[in-house]
Amino acid sequence: MNDKKFYITTPIYYPSDKLHIGHTYCTVATDAMARYKRLCGYDVMFLTGTDEHGQKIEDKAKEAGVTPKQFVDNIVEGPRGVLDLWKLMNISNDRFIRTTDAYHEAAVQKIFKKLYEQGDIYKGKYVGKYCKPCESFWTESQLVDGKCPDCGREVQDAEEEAYFFRLSKYADRILDLLENTDFLEPRSRVNEMVNNFIKPGLEDLCVSRTSFTWGVPVDFDPGHVVYVWIDALSNYITALGFDNDQYDDYSKFWPADVHFVGKEIVRFHSIIWPAILMALGEPLPKKVFGHGWLLLDGGKMSKSKGNVVDPYLLAERYGVDALRFFLLRTFPFGSDGNFSNESLINTINVDLANDLGNLLSRTVSMVGKYFEGGRLPAEQTADPLDDEIIAMASGLRDKYEAAMERYAFQDALAEVFKLISRANKYIDETAPWVLAKDEANKPRLARVMYNLLESLRIAGVLLTPFMPESMDKLFAQIGAGPDSTTWESAGQWGVLAADTAVARGENLFPRIDVQKELAALEAAAEEARKAALPALEIEPFTEEPVDFDTFCKSDFRVVKVKDCQNVKKSTKLLKFTLDDGTGTDRQILSGIAMYYKPEELIGKTLAAIVNLPPRKMMGQESCGMLLSAVHSEKGEERLNLIMLDDKIPAGAKLC
Repeated sequence: MNDKKFYITTPIYYPSDKLHIGHTYCTVATDAMARYKRLCGYDVMFLTGTDEHGQKIEDKAKEAGVTPKQFVDNIVEGPRGVLDLWKLMNISNDRFIRTTDAYHEAAVQKIFKKLYEQGDIYKGKYVGKYCKPCESFWTESQLVDGKCPDCGREVQDAEEEAYFFRLSKYADRILDLLENTDFLEPRSRVNEMVNNFIKPGLEDLCVSRTSFTWGVPVDFDPGHVVYVWIDALSNYITALGFDNDQYDDYSKFWPADVHFVGKEIVRFHSIIWPAILMALGEPLPKKVFGHGWLLLDGGKMSKSKGNVVDPYLLAERYGVDALRFFLLRTFPFGSDGNFSNESLINTINVDLANDLGNLLSRTVSMVGKYFEGGRLPAEQTADPLDDEIIAMASGLRDKYEAAMERYAFQDALAEVFKLISRANKYIDETAPWVLAKDEANKPRLARVMYNLLESLRIAGVLLTPFMPESMDKLFAQIGAGPDSTTWESAGQWGVLAADTAVARGENLFPRIDVQKELAALEAAAEEARKAALPALEIEPFTEEPVDFDTFCKSDFRVVKVKDCQNVKKSTKLLKFTLDDGTGTDRQILSGIAMYYKPEELIGKTLAAIVNLPPRKMMGQESCGMLLSAVHSEKGEERLNLIMLDDKIPAGAKLC
């Protein structure tokens, strides 16, 4: 029986839309850690899943005209959904939980009832602020510039009957946990939690809702559903069999060794989750690690903001392993990182194509060229020139292990690539093509080739958690069997047989034409943007006649665009500030945000009807209507504003 156990989790993702590269980043990191621990001989439980309840899901399902369950089923199980994405990315999770799973819902009801019966949950009334996108409650003092401190979006007033968890009761124990242990990492996250939430006074937590129905019902009080965080956080123990008969792994794997979570949900995992476990009398997880965000153009990627990167596109274009490698080679796991297509392509070209790929290709090619059948002779001659690369390769595993144990994936990979770089330099130092000219040098040439193959073997073993499929192909090319690709073998030099044979294979990481690929990615992004635009419906001609006198009452005027901005919370509306020749600015809202950027329209001359009665749109007044027309080109339809000659003065009447 294996007494080395390791339990690791991702957060369970919220399936309000397709997942993006940020979700992939966390899941790939968790997968790499799970694979590393398996390589080290641990019995691993790797859990991921989806958090499927809440008001936002209910609202989105209503907009889509389906039930909430149908909505989440499509995103989780549908084509190119969550399960398909993790399969594509070669994620090796042992278990996948959905909070709509019947066993989980029943366990959540038991947990909620137990906390209520022992007095840790009580009934009251919630009055405060609520952020629907984050599904988070806030006090007035916690808001930043009047907005949600997590996502920066508008909050709404909330008042409803609710149950509360006595979070304040556990404030002192949580403070001690955070300040006096290494429970939460990186350490910078501790200061954020203590200063922003504990020291100002930890308030009791609202844990039920009555304003929507899509959630786990509170079985002893109809009308209430369990609020998202008790439902969601409990997944880490229900997925092991806590309070249910679905599984029986709780005593084996709990407490978790580490929860990997994005920094925006550290508060829930480092304050609320341990408090719930304290109330239940259960052990706490050993660690919560809050990783940074992948930033795009300096801002956090967000489904609601629309600034997301599609992992399907990148994985299918450049290969799953190349994308996995890039995510963990480029960004320190505890810090934010700026994503760009240029960085992705350059990392593939420099590290994978030039360094690793070139080393493998040159080594296997030379063995095949210089030795019959691609097999090295057993007679080999060493040289002091070999000592440095042998010492570096022999000591690599310990340095790699130290970095992996502190979740410093970037540092672990940097150590491996020091060996790869040294091996490439070793080729230049030993000049095998010169040695091959003299038959008497064959034993020395064989030892040079052996040293290169051994370096590739050790590097390959340690790269396996990051690029499993590619390393299997590397092992096949260098003649490394299962016994020479174990964790133990990675700490030893000389494991390959002296007379090992190589087998040339495909180029694992072809070099990419940077400019060509950047243009192709831009074109693909534009196609995706167009595909996301709503289809224009050409309305049939009205059968109700408008008499000529009524039409003539419309006042058509020339207007100049002084300012143009997106309307908050709307994907369709632009707000125009217009000069209509009267000396007083006119405000008109128009539903053309899908077709124009605001900055493109400032200074343009347009046509408007100015004598329509004012009407409210998204809480703002619109006084008039800008004229536009449907335009069709190459099968695509869009709305075009009617643009006029800039020489025509504002206020000129159009007849």
